[in-house]
Amino acid sequence: MILPIVAYGDPVLKKRAAEITADYTDLQSLITNMYETMYGAYGVGLAAPQIGLSVRIFLVDTAPFAEDESYSEAERKVLKSFKKTFINPEILEESGEEWAFNEGCLSIPNVREDVLRKSEIKIRYQDENFETHTQEFNGLIARVIQHEYDHIEGVLFTDKVSSLKKRLLKSKLSSISKGKINVDYRMRFPKVSKKRF
Repeated sequence: MILPIVAYGDPVLKKRAAEITADYTDLQSLITNMYETMYGAYGVGLAAPQIGLSVRIFLVDTAPFAEDESYSEAERKVLKSFKKTFINPEILEESGEEWAFNEGCLSIPNVREDVLRKSEIKIRYQDENFETHTQEFNGLIARVIQHEYDHIEGVLFTDKVSSLKKRLLKSKLSSISKGKINVDYRMRFPKVSKKRF
């Protein structure tokens, strides 16, 4: 079932999400619905707060990046096959060079900005069967994971841009929070937005 994506300005996007246990109600249905919602909005990642649930779950599927011919054949093969569910994740380490990439977000449509992130991460998480893994990722996969991880920490990519860029984005962000945008996927807008930008 495709769920509405929560728009910028909703308080759920600014809260640190809570861990869950293996007996979380309808967990498999939630994961299935999150994948359907992500694919329905042409996303490469989706975190539970983006569908209004303040719990520590996010998904990543980097297959759409594999169509970009600026990546090598080997990189495209890795991107095409990377699909993973992260439950109760914890980034243990961020390392390597910082690099900029033009990021966007399903909760902040039609806004893209360059964001600096470290190139490598080490993360511990549970999969959909609640088995624990510790893995290292780099490059674009690490970046998508960091972006989604920020969501469960209550951080948006717009929080990582300069104060000048934030001022320039103010009216766009205000319009999004008021529902004054056109998108081709379902969204849920804040009831009353008294948030100062």
